[in-house]
Amino acid sequence: MPWFVKLETGLVGKAQFDAVIPAHLAWLGELERLGHQPRSGYWADRVGRSGDGAGGMLLFLAPNWAAAEALVQTDPLIQEGCVSWCLHEWAVVFPKPADQL
Repeated sequence: MPWFVKLETGLVGKAQFDAVIPAHLAWLGELERLGHQPRSGYWADRVGRSGDGAGGMLLFLAPNWAAAEALVQTDPLIQEGCVSWCLHEWAVVFPKPADQL
């Protein structure tokens, strides 16, 4: 399965953003349970559009672009309008993926 990257930029104030974090973390737990191997974090060194934070990044596995986009659109941070986002398929070159050894 290919890796995908969701890059996001915060759009709302910290209080509004933080109110959605429990649902976002539960969503990440469900991605983990389903085998998508999510890795998620935020930009700790920058201030975003709202002045409270710059957003972050999610790495995850999905079978294809359509599935990856469908998963991203179920993120509570997106559904609640807390972030803008873009999606990329990530071509891993190191370490060499197991299917290319």
